[in-house]
Amino acid sequence: MFNNINAVIIDLDGTMLDTAPDFLVAINRMRNDFSLMPITLDMVKSMVGKGSENLITRVLRLDFDEAGVQRHFAQGMASYQRHYLDINGDHSTLYPEVIEGLQAMQAMGLRLACVTNKPLAFAIPLMQKKGLSSYFELTFGGDSFPRKKPDPQPLLEVSKQFVIAPAHILAIGDSSNDAIAARAAGCPVLTVPYGYNHGEAVQTIQSDGIVGTLLEAARLLATENQH
Repeated sequence: MFNNINAVIIDLDGTMLDTAPDFLVAINRMRNDFSLMPITLDMVKSMVGKGSENLITRVLRLDFDEAGVQRHFAQGMASYQRHYLDINGDHSTLYPEVIEGLQAMQAMGLRLACVTNKPLAFAIPLMQKKGLSSYFELTFGGDSFPRKKPDPQPLLEVSKQFVIAPAHILAIGDSSNDAIAARAAGCPVLTVPYGYNHGEAVQTIQSDGIVGTLLEAARLLATENQH
């Protein structure tokens, strides 16, 4: 399954970077703007992964009914985005062996794309700040196309731009979003066990395997391609 892989699509939040502490600071500053009490890191981790709109909707639902959520959404979103841009990357950290994994994949001649549900205005500066940008030929955000993960559209666009069939592109992510998108696109998919996955156990994800780090994924590909 993992032989004849020519490219890898890698998720950002929860896969390469632990960005939940950034989300926590921005969300709690937004909540403070509404005179609401701060929430915890664990609460934030269970809410991230499906884009900023979903995140802010869920945060507002903690305190407002649906009518209230709709009434406050635009203001909440603007506040969150302002605070997030202020601190983007300040509190986030690379997961172990991310850079080593990317270097190993590059050394194997694999083409790399980052597909995240994070808006590009957040994703690009964050990747630059953390030294990730140079490894990726393509970076697509949650606002790059009409549909985001779990829809396969961004992954199929990578396939199209790389001129590589989805079956020869491995997707790596931390959540069911990544696996559902990969399955629908026709890509094999591996999951990492340390990310967010909407607060659910990684073992519940229908992937083709769990790898401890990106370096472990690179080693798996190297081994498979020797056969």
